[in-house]
Amino acid sequence: MSLERHRNILDYTLQALLRRKFKNIGIIIVFTSMISILGSIIFLSYSFKREATLILNASPELIVQRVMAGRHDLIQISLMKDILEIPGVRKVEPRFWGYYYDSLIKANYTLIAADEAVLRDNRLLKGHLPEPQEKNVTAIGKGVADARLLDLGDMFSLQSADGRWIEFKVIGIFESESDLLTSDLIIISTRDFKSLAKLPDGMATDLLVSVRNKVEAPTIAKKIKERFPDTRPLLRDEIIRTYDAVFGWRSGLILICFIGALTAFIILAWDKAMGLSAEEKKEIGILKAIGWETSDVLEMKFWEGIIVSLTSFLTGIILAYLHVFFLGASLFAPALKGWSIIYPSFRLAPFINPYQIATLLAITVVPYIASTIIPSWKVSITDPDELMRG
Repeated sequence: MSLERHRNILDYTLQALLRRKFKNIGIIIVFTSMISILGSIIFLSYSFKREATLILNASPELIVQRVMAGRHDLIQISLMKDILEIPGVRKVEPRFWGYYYDSLIKANYTLIAADEAVLRDNRLLKGHLPEPQEKNVTAIGKGVADARLLDLGDMFSLQSADGRWIEFKVIGIFESESDLLTSDLIIISTRDFKSLAKLPDGMATDLLVSVRNKVEAPTIAKKIKERFPDTRPLLRDEIIRTYDAVFGWRSGLILICFIGALTAFIILAWDKAMGLSAEEKKEIGILKAIGWETSDVLEMKFWEGIIVSLTSFLTGIILAYLHVFFLGASLFAPALKGWSIIYPSFRLAPFINPYQIATLLAITVVPYIASTIIPSWKVSITDPDELMRG
């Protein structure tokens, strides 16, 4: 009997929602829009953080750069010997990299010289990576290949620092666990990189330092700074924390830009919390007069809040998921990526944080349900005759 009563209350709730369908559809549209905006920002921010973590987790514990007048400058390869003598340092490698602007498609590429680290950290989609001493061959990211309509065996031209055009044969098109890492990447041999960039002998872009115990990395960084005051040791953990802070700050900035949507939802919830309409009060009075208990009225309003809020929540989350992971987050990606908007396009790997979804559920669905039940309880304890008379 109890189960049948609950079923009848749910059936009546559905009928009541249909009677006020235009009002409820309006609420669902506003609610869904807000969830979609918040969900898109959360998905995008968390995915960028995860992408950055995937990239940096494979990197050495320390990156040593030379600083001149507060800006990154080339560093002497000869420093490797002195750094290697510091207790706790396992390995030191030079790294050659830079950026290349492609005026044809107005995109920045990341140019890296093939070395042991590159050969170790990347897996190819097809073809192979150039050897450090190979000439005029390249492996490119899928984003570069798509942007320039390139395939294996095609020729790809880059302009050197002295204005000469150098042709490279595409021998590999690769991807890694993170598309953000490889989409805009061009790998050439160390020999070709020095020729293309006119890099002076004995100089590198920076030095990669691997340590035996990562706990000692801050101490080793301090020793490097003391021995070579014009250098800037960058800890991997600090870089990861910086990415987290940057993407968190930018996502907060986007939220501020869309404060109007949040305000609309707050006004909606506040309006419901202030009380029910005369029609709804009269309806509750009639229900109480024909024998409904206060608990039955509250159960009806509970199901009403659940149906509206969860329908909006699930629809908004699905729209946010499609927007971020299938449509490239076209509304918010430029603000979070910053200058990287000129990268060739890439698709983010779907990363969803259950804690953030639960938090979003708690700050949207729960308040809405509460704003539905509380005023209904205040009305349901009122005398039915008074409610029906208005």
